[in-house]
Order: sequence, then structure tokens, then C-alpha cells
Amino acid sequence: MKLIIAKSAGFCFGVQRAMEMALDAAKRYPLPLYTLGPLIHNPQAVEYLEGLGIKVKEQMEDISRGTVILRSHGVSFKDLEKAKKKGIKIIDATCPIVKRAHFFAKFLRRHGYALLIVGDADHPEVEAIRSYHDREVEVVETPETLKRLGPWKKVGIIAQTTQSFDLFKEVVAASLSRAKEVRVFNTICDATTVRQKEAVEIAKKVECMIVAGGYNSGNTQRLAGICREKQPRTYHIEIAQELNPKWLVKKGRVGLTAGASTPSWIIKEVEREIKRIKGRED
Repeated sequence: MKLIIAKSAGFCFGVQRAMEMALDAAKRYPLPLYTLGPLIHNPQAVEYLEGLGIKVKEQMEDISRGTVILRSHGVSFKDLEKAKKKGIKIIDATCPIVKRAHFFAKFLRRHGYALLIVGDADHPEVEAIRSYHDREVEVVETPETLKRLGPWKKVGIIAQTTQSFDLFKEVVAASLSRAKEVRVFNTICDATTVRQKEAVEIAKKVECMIVAGGYNSGNTQRLAGICREKQPRTYHIEIAQELNPKWLVKKGRVGLTAGASTPSWIIKEVEREIKRIKGRED
């Protein structure tokens, strides 16, 4: 059996930075310590942080004192202002690339553009981005959505940082017939593009593809989706114990990748389990 592991699998820059900031906060600051929403979209990593005393709160109203760590996906403008007014210590672990999307949302609002965000409407990153424009904002998940939107005199387009670049291009192209002026800022993280391209190339070469990461992770779900287009025997798992040996039976080449919020220890555990299962078969 040949196991091909994506070099780009695991924490991206923004997630790694957020985790390091949270671990540092656990050492330096007294309790209570909180994150506003899960720091990253991986239940195992969040559970590890809770073991260090960093608790998850879903609303700023539930935090009255102590230190709050702003998650890598960012928080809304209103929540940020609430934290400041309460005098709570703020550790801003928002990914800098997500902050760039916030900047462009504010820029477009200031210059009178309606805003289209290419992304998942219910994702916390998208919810935060739209709060920095907060006028004429639409979230677009497919190019077909544009048929019921507009027309606009001026529209700006940005993307959730973990979106598919191909989808982003399709939405931009479709918008040209719906507006007199279109201004586009590509806010997709380069690491996302690299990760997706590598995953696709591996999926083409293998007989079974494993994608590891939280079920609540949008970028992991997209990885699994694009891999499945090339290799129908693609399986999204969260932890090694979910591997089904039947998936690997008589599979000479197996691929493994992971979402941007998947800890290295989970990837290692999945790798060991694949090798253990295949070792038994041999």
C-alpha cells in the first residue's frame, strides 16, 4: 500500500497563530478566559483548550469579566464594541487575511457599493464580514443566486477566505450582467487554493481518499467535496476511530489530507490507523 499525505494538510497560518495566542494566554493571564465562539472549527482542539481553562461563550452578553480571545474567523463589529465598553481584556486572534476582508467591506461601504460576499451564509466568518458593511449586503453561495439579485449601479465582491476560487470566478463573471460597475477584491487565502489544488491532484492518483477535520469546518467540507468529484471513494472523518476498514480493502494507493483547522496530532493518528488497517490486510 502507498499512502500519499498532502504536504499542506493541517493548520493554516491563521489557525496556527490563533492557537499559539490562546496557549500563550492560558499561561499568562488569570481565569476567567473565554473565546467568543469556538476559536477554530475543530471540536478536539476546542476541548483541549477547555482543559486549559479557556471556555467557549457564544454571546458577548455571557462575558462580564476576564479575558476574551477573538476567534480566528473574526467577530462582528458590534461584538467588538461590546467587549470594549465592558472593559474586558481583548486578545484579537482574528486571522489577518480575514481582517483584510473586513477592511474591503468597510471600503466598499464608504464608497457607496452594494456588497456581495461569496461564501456560506451561516458561517461565523461571513457573519462578521457583513457586519463591517451592514447596508446592502447579499451572501452568494452559487452563481445561480445572482438571478434573483440586483441589478446594481455599483457592486463590490469579496469572498469568504476559504472559498473555492473557481466558484468566486463564476460569481464574478455572472455579476457583470447585473451591475453597471463591478469592483472585485480577491480575499481567498492563498493557502486555501494551494490546499485544494494539492488535494485534487492526490485524489486523481489514489483509489481511496481520506479527508480529516471537524464536521463543522467549512473548508474541510469543501476539501471533501472537490476530492469526491475526482475520486468518488472520498470519506470525511473527524478522528481516526471513524475509519472504516472496508473503505481500504484492496486499495493499493490511499490519499490523506486535512482541513485548515485540523491539529497535527489528529492527522498523525489517522495516518497510523490507516497503516495499521492495511498492515493487517497484508
